[in-house]
Amino acid sequence: MIECRPLPDDHPDLAYSPLLRGALRTLEYAQEHGSIGLTAAKAFKRVFVHWAVEHFDWPGKSAEEMFRYSKVINEYEFPPLEVLHYLLLTLRLGRHYKGEFRLTKRGAELAQAPGRLFAELVPFFVFEIDHASYARFDERPSGKWDVWMNVINVEADHGATEAALFEAFYGEPQDWHTAGWREMAAFSSCVLRPLEWAGLLMETREDRAGKHVCHVFKTPLWRSALRLDTDDMLKPIALQ
Repeated sequence: MIECRPLPDDHPDLAYSPLLRGALRTLEYAQEHGSIGLTAAKAFKRVFVHWAVEHFDWPGKSAEEMFRYSKVINEYEFPPLEVLHYLLLTLRLGRHYKGEFRLTKRGAELAQAPGRLFAELVPFFVFEIDHASYARFDERPSGKWDVWMNVINVEADHGATEAALFEAFYGEPQDWHTAGWREMAAFSSCVLRPLEWAGLLMETREDRAGKHVCHVFKTPLWRSALRLDTDDMLKPIALQ
């Protein structure tokens, strides 16, 4: 069972969530400017996409990296914003009206309430969205969120490699350098990355012996926001 604890608006661990940060900044921008302009295809106009790239502080997608090869970026080229746009509309925090994205009354209220916004946004994003759709990757990993979350809760409590987590679920030691790289990619895109975007996991990457190794850690927000069946299996961190 997965239970999300309510967090107060000033809880410091909310700062770990890129998705929440992006949502708050989008809602605040719409409030300050009255609306956000839309293209004919009903995507955010490039002027806002440019602003979002600079202000979202998204892990792995810094403004320097995004603008290195192109100074003009569309919404679909910045997947976190594309997903966030969909979430804000689906959760009725914003709406399209006469070529503009405008906040609803509820969206304006939650723009001032980070704890409540997190509770609305993150569980829906993690557990209800088809993550393969925006990953542009057809494969989906077998499994259920209840199992994934409870196992990760234990296996990554003191950190684990991406490959070790995959093996814990599927029994075979696959990696990006093996024949099972597609299965690894599906697991990473549809399980680990959504949890990182939500702010519940964080990743570090390094090159080791010519291979790319990804380490996965639970953030403080994981411990603050989640109550899981496997919590009683966790071992305290040994102090040196």
